[in-house]
Amino acid sequence: MKILSLFDGMSCGRIAFDRLNIPVEKYYSSEIDKYSQIVSQANYPDIIPLGDITKWREWDIEQPDIIIGGSPCQGFSFAGKRLNLEDERSKLFFEFRDIVRHYKPKYFLLENVRMDEESENVISREMGIQPVLINSALVSAQNRQRLYWTNINAGSDLFGFLKPEISQPIDKEVYLENIIECGYVDRKKSYCIDANYGKGGNLKRYFKRSSRQLVFDNSDCKKYRMLKPGECEILQNVPKNYTNHVSNSQRYKMLGNGWTVDVICHILKHMDNSNEI
Repeated sequence: MKILSLFDGMSCGRIAFDRLNIPVEKYYSSEIDKYSQIVSQANYPDIIPLGDITKWREWDIEQPDIIIGGSPCQGFSFAGKRLNLEDERSKLFFEFRDIVRHYKPKYFLLENVRMDEESENVISREMGIQPVLINSALVSAQNRQRLYWTNINAGSDLFGFLKPEISQPIDKEVYLENIIECGYVDRKKSYCIDANYGKGGNLKRYFKRSSRQLVFDNSDCKKYRMLKPGECEILQNVPKNYTNHVSNSQRYKMLGNGWTVDVICHILKHMDNSNEI
């Protein structure tokens, strides 16, 4: 397949296609974060970088079979200022929409966080389809609820609205105790890692506010540590040491912004039964 990945980050989409043994003829990557690009190129030297998504009209690329991407979520997140589509970063969704409308690929897949109903409805209207909600907890040791808009295996609901007929993944029953290298945890699942996880100056305050990310020392439950980058890779179903080409702070950031790979694999598996929009 020829794949156009927008807001590509560290290329979790490419990992998913490889994991499913789907041959990739071309993988175009639109990403501006230099550290994510370093990681992507180190793991997949054949990736074709395109840079800034707002310059897409200048791109010289072949017709993609699928367009994928997770547009910036800061404006939608319940943890943020809730500027929604007025946020300059979240407003980049409209670039995704315009690119899909321009290329009219056979498939598209858009991911974002859970958001208020008004914003969700705007995106659904613009993409012409309702989203499916999947929690990464079914395939990982983290609670990470995300919305996925896709025409893969799309059908109509009782009200005539198009919606992807994507089943929920089978629960793999993966827990934190299964993935940590040492120590113990008092929770079965972690709250999802995010781009702010691991910022040194805020770390103590972050942990005082929430015990959801803590791993306790074997000998003293008063001593705790944050999840290691390699443990966060496991949480996101990313290959071991995939991100070790950059500093730990950058690894945390891109893993927090990335996709849970096995969720993407689960959605892509439905392509054989797809309807075009």
